[in-house]
Formats: sequence, C-alpha cells, structure tokens
Amino acid sequence: MGNTLDLLSGLSRDELRNFSWAAAIVFALVAGLWRWRRLHWTALGAVLLFAALNAGAGIYVLNTFRDSRWSAGGEPPLSAPSFSETPIVGQYLGPLDSALQGVVGGVNDFLAFKQALPVALDFLAVSGWALLLSFPLAVLAAVISFAMARRRAADFEEYRATVDLLKDELEQVKRQISAGNSVDTEFPAEDGVTDARPRLSGQG
Repeated sequence: MGNTLDLLSGLSRDELRNFSWAAAIVFALVAGLWRWRRLHWTALGAVLLFAALNAGAGIYVLNTFRDSRWSAGGEPPLSAPSFSETPIVGQYLGPLDSALQGVVGGVNDFLAFKQALPVALDFLAVSGWALLLSFPLAVLAAVISFAMARRRAADFEEYRATVDLLKDELEQVKRQISAGNSVDTEFPAEDGVTDARPRLSGQG
C-alpha cells in the first residue's frame, strides 16, 4: 500500500488521468489476446477497471487534499503573523501565536480542500460515466454469452445425434455380418444332403 502511494505521489493530475486510460487499454489488449473468444467480457472488465481506477484517484485526491498538485493556479496559503517577537510584551503573546497558527492552518486546509474538491469530483464523475456505460455492456455481454451457450448446446446435440446415427449404422452392419455368417454355415449341410442322395440311388 505504501509503495502504491509513493508511486502515485509522483504523478500529476494529468498523469494520474492518463494512467487510468493506459491501465484499462493494456488490460483490454492483454485479456483480449489471451481470451479472444470472450471479447465482450474483456470490454466490460476494461470499463469496470477504468471506473475503479478513476474512483480510486478521486478518493486519493481527497485524502491528500493538502498536496500542492491539486492547487495549481489556486489561492496561495495564508501565513499567520507572529506576535512573540513584539518588544516588551512579546513573551506574553506566545499563546496568541499558537492560536493564530491553528486558525490559519484550518483556513489553509479549507482552501486546499476547496481547490482539490473539483479535481476529485472530476475523477469521480468519469468513474460514474464509466459505470453507467458498464450496465448496457453487461447486458450485451450476457446476451452474447447466452447466444454462444445456445449455439454450443445445439452443436453438442447435433454431434450427439450424429454419434447415435453412427451407432445405429454400426449395429446394422454387425447384424448383417452376423446374418451372413449364419447363412454360410447352413449352406454346407444342405450340400452334404444332396450329395448323399445320388449315392443311395445308385446303390439301389
């Protein structure tokens, strides 16, 4: 987690936005080449990844709203005057310096948050649009998967019907071969009977 935050700390607002696009595109290319028959699910996954990265970037901006990256061109931070260096009474005004610094620090935090909020909302808005796009993509992916499943089922039924037909033909061939063998075994016995008759008539 710390390494991830260190990596993000070196990215500007535009680089953070480009990182979300690059990560989603790389995921789509790699997953598309790996499972090219499920491109519809790959597209949905890339959109969801893009939405998650932008949402994470928005949350990251809010958590680091004091970072100067989000206040480019905004109001400079305020500084509290010091009363502790006032001659004669300065030593008695030390607590006042602490109170003023606390107030000015709170004002600076408010200004920094006000400047970082539009940046975070920009990332969150992009994430929201990506999520809205993911709903029709999910429906489309489900329809395509259902159609592919029906086609596979139809192909399997056709294959099974072909196998059953081949089995029936094989059984018919076996029966024909068995019938042919039985006929061949009957013919020699009949020949023996006909051969014996002439010999008996000749003897008479």
